[in-house]
Amino acid sequence: MRVIGTAGHVDHGKSTLVEALTGLHPDRLREEREREMSIVLGFAWFTLPNGEEVGIVDVPGHRDFIENMLAGVGGIDAALFVVAADEGVMPQTREHLAILDLLGVSAGVVALTKIDLVPDPEWLDLVEADLRDTLAGTVLAEAPIVRVSARTREGIPALTQALQSALDDCPPRVDAGRPRLPVDRVFTIAGFGTVVTGTLSDGSLRVGDEVVLLPEGVRGRVRGLQTHKRSEEVALPGSRTAVNLAGVRREQVRRGDVLCRPDTYQATRRFDVHVRILPQASHPLKHNTFVKLFLGAAEVLTRVRVIGQEAIPPGGEGWLQLEPQAPLVAARGDRFILRIPSPPETIGGGTVLDPFPGRRHKRFKAAVLERLRALTAGSPVDLLSQALDALGIADVEALARRSGLPLEGVRENIRILQSRGAARPLPGTEASPFWIAESRWEQITSQARRLLEEYHRAFPLRVGMPREEFKSRLRLPEDWFLPLVTAWTAEGWLAEEGAFVRLAEHAVRLSPEEQAQAEALLASFARSPVAPPLIKECQAQAGNDLYGALVYLGFLVPVSAEVVFRAEDYRRLREDLVNYLRQHGTITVAQARDRWGTSRRYVLALLEHFDSIGLTRRTGNERTLA
Repeated sequence: MRVIGTAGHVDHGKSTLVEALTGLHPDRLREEREREMSIVLGFAWFTLPNGEEVGIVDVPGHRDFIENMLAGVGGIDAALFVVAADEGVMPQTREHLAILDLLGVSAGVVALTKIDLVPDPEWLDLVEADLRDTLAGTVLAEAPIVRVSARTREGIPALTQALQSALDDCPPRVDAGRPRLPVDRVFTIAGFGTVVTGTLSDGSLRVGDEVVLLPEGVRGRVRGLQTHKRSEEVALPGSRTAVNLAGVRREQVRRGDVLCRPDTYQATRRFDVHVRILPQASHPLKHNTFVKLFLGAAEVLTRVRVIGQEAIPPGGEGWLQLEPQAPLVAARGDRFILRIPSPPETIGGGTVLDPFPGRRHKRFKAAVLERLRALTAGSPVDLLSQALDALGIADVEALARRSGLPLEGVRENIRILQSRGAARPLPGTEASPFWIAESRWEQITSQARRLLEEYHRAFPLRVGMPREEFKSRLRLPEDWFLPLVTAWTAEGWLAEEGAFVRLAEHAVRLSPEEQAQAEALLASFARSPVAPPLIKECQAQAGNDLYGALVYLGFLVPVSAEVVFRAEDYRRLREDLVNYLRQHGTITVAQARDRWGTSRRYVLALLEHFDSIGLTRRTGNERTLA
């Protein structure tokens, strides 16, 4: 599905021409018809000679409504650039042309309209020559110029054919699996509820899809879809789409919001761009200037941070870090326009390089400038490498969002990075592993090994570092930690012991002095095997680490938070209990106390421990074998 956008000076006949092409008048408001001037976006559609149905966005031409015009031209495939033969090139002709140039709308047709008002062919030749000079050096420099009259319909068939040829040269819209619809209209229909419209890009929408409106995060569901007033089960990329939303109120939506599936896009408050300032701009773009930013259907007052220079002069280009006053959705490759608020003037535009750069850049730092150069000129592999460096560890969906590449492009180019030794997969799902840049892998792996080596030197009697401490000291997010630990364990140098991690070669070994302390402690257990020292007494005598080592090495068996037995005494008591229960069937705490000649504290701790491991089962005051 394709969309054509009109452009041109006010009263040059855009809406009338659209009606001649489609049979539909795009002006929706009574005021527009009374004033014979478009104020808001209008929409129509028609069928080309080859049978393809295309939509038309008709934009206002008056300078007072230029910002309404910008909400409509961001998602078009081709431009229908309109110039009236009786007036020729006018101020908004030039401004609209500059906007199309900045947005990179390279496909288009120029309609020289109202030729019925200019009977002199030589005058038409002069107007066309002046128009061709105006188009020189812009995206429409090679566009065909078709002479038409909407009232007599002269030239309409030729214009239709020229539009078809222009669209034939446009690449098809990519379905990246991440549908995105910048909202340019929102209204309600009685009995149906909230409806939003826009030009769908980056993926398809289906009836029943769960969706979210960013930046507010309002969630809803697609109740119905229409394209050109036809109900559809699926809306395709590039189509003018009306979405009937369930679970969303009219007042929760505004123009400029972005409709998408959950977890596919997120709003940003800072992003990096490459910008080009128009030669006719009245003054340079200076650092810390506030401008109006137009991105998709959004309009946001934005602070400009100029990177690498103090200001960008008219006709110049460079890099900016933009800080909009309200969050908005941006993706790599998106085109935008900048305007000075007062007096209103379009000064430039460009391309989003990185929608999530993180913190503010140091404006003249060499590494920052080198990164922006790579992002500006980069190949898909370069873009993916930059995205992976920025994200650290990511799956293909996150890499696609960050790099602006389609999912298939990510899958293809990540393998190239892997073959170059620049990226490696980490355990994830079979269909979608995590990926990490090789340089980041080496850095984190080296840090992890060093942490454990230092920990083992400091605490040689401990089995390992607590898992949560390890994660905290590595300063890793939860979703990074598990894939890394799984990969390190697979490599063989990391081992997990319950809630602890250690180097695989680490073993708890007692020094001669520690061996003597251990023997002294165990001797006290031998003197009183059924009423041994409590855990706190063991820790006081031998120290926490030596006590822990004796537990880990199997010399001691704790059965509660207080009570611990020597391993051979624990085994003897267990065997005795099993034999007794096989002969007698049940035992009580009092019977066990009298049989073993100890106190209730030890017996109760031991029997509850046997319950917990499934050796015995308690029924009332009695235990039986489980």
